[in-house]
Amino acid sequence: MDRYQRQSMLPEIGVQGQQRLARARVLVVGAGGLGATLLPQLAGAGVGFLRVCDDDRVEIHNLHRQTLFTLEDLGQPKVLATRRALNALNPDCEVDAVKLRLSGSSLDAVLHDIDIVVDAADNFAITWLLSDACFRCELPLISASVLGRQGYVGGFCGGAPSYRALFPQLPSSAASCSTAGVMGPAVATLGAVQAQMTLSVLLGLAPSPLGCLVNCDFVNWRFSQFRFDGAPEPMEVVIPFLDVQMLTTEDCIVELRSPEEAPVSVAAQVHRILPDELANWQPPSSGRIVLVCASGIRAGRAAEQLKARGYRDLALVAAEYIPAV
Repeated sequence: MDRYQRQSMLPEIGVQGQQRLARARVLVVGAGGLGATLLPQLAGAGVGFLRVCDDDRVEIHNLHRQTLFTLEDLGQPKVLATRRALNALNPDCEVDAVKLRLSGSSLDAVLHDIDIVVDAADNFAITWLLSDACFRCELPLISASVLGRQGYVGGFCGGAPSYRALFPQLPSSAASCSTAGVMGPAVATLGAVQAQMTLSVLLGLAPSPLGCLVNCDFVNWRFSQFRFDGAPEPMEVVIPFLDVQMLTTEDCIVELRSPEEAPVSVAAQVHRILPDELANWQPPSSGRIVLVCASGIRAGRAAEQLKARGYRDLALVAAEYIPAV
């Protein structure tokens, strides 16, 4: 207990709380900027098991914000570099490094035997995917997003409303850290809040961060929070995100990207229909319609158009989602 004496002396933690953390099993999706702060905090606090899921490699432009890595890690899979760093920090924390781009077909495997999920991928398609799964499995989800000098962290599912209950609409753009930029301290702040929320859920501290959203605005120096415990779940059937392995020969696959943007689609047999041509397209009378684009935003908007026309058996594919911040 010498390692944890400064936190275990808190009356709301103590020896029992420290033992709860030692038994905890946490899935962290994304080993980028958010993960670079939250993962050492969780390992340092004594969380017994961390499953880290990411398929990216360390690049030079990561280092200004992904401070878990060094120059010696360049070119290495992030999950392996993360495991080395966390093992050096706290060898009592077991780190399961999963080099994998998370998708619908791999969800069940990574969620196995997990107590709480931390979404550090900062990609709305992954967030919706995780929220749908966590809501179904009654698992808590701590999700964060950051761009530029602004961001938020929220606690969802696990008895609280899902992410879709608070954010039922698609984002207005597919802007990301790689296209619009981000500052390292803003990412680190949001990652630290994620870690604190995660530990609070694992320890059962009150009030619970589940059902709470924290906004951090370093542009105008405003910090705020609100609770959304009573947010209603969407009444309509959720349109799921799929991956290639989940497609079938019976699906009507609609590629919304042009041949110049995507010369090769996700499947051999597709209908290539640009978004502005969708209104004049007559879908099949039966069967699932799968809409494909790069980020999922165009596919989601196309799905809304088809829903308005009475089509309900719909699914989305985000073919090339941007790696974790």
